[in-house]
Amino acid sequence: MIISQNTGNEGDKSIRISYEVIEKINKFKYLGTYVTSKTEVTEKLKSRLVSGNACFYSVQKLLTSRLISRKLKLKIYRTVILPELLYGCESWSTTLADEHKLHVFENKVLRKI
Repeated sequence: MIISQNTGNEGDKSIRISYEVIEKINKFKYLGTYVTSKTEVTEKLKSRLVSGNACFYSVQKLLTSRLISRKLKLKIYRTVILPELLYGCESWSTTLADEHKLHVFENKVLRKI
């Protein structure tokens, strides 16, 4: 097995192993979050907001129902939606714009409750 860098094009940083070529990519999704060559949180945050929205719309009928108490609705929000939204957030280094997006999402859900 021979590992060599493809020297055909300077911008192309592919790796060739035997007869198989492994291409270099800028980002990929792993365990629900995007891994990028840069340490940007914006892509991860967008992905988590999409997942949070999907989770929110799956339980929206429960959150808007008049038969369920507000206390129970808040418990649903904290146990179902927030973990989906904030998965992996311990390693995020957010900007004010990123935090604003999180607050907008939270206010949207709390208004429905």
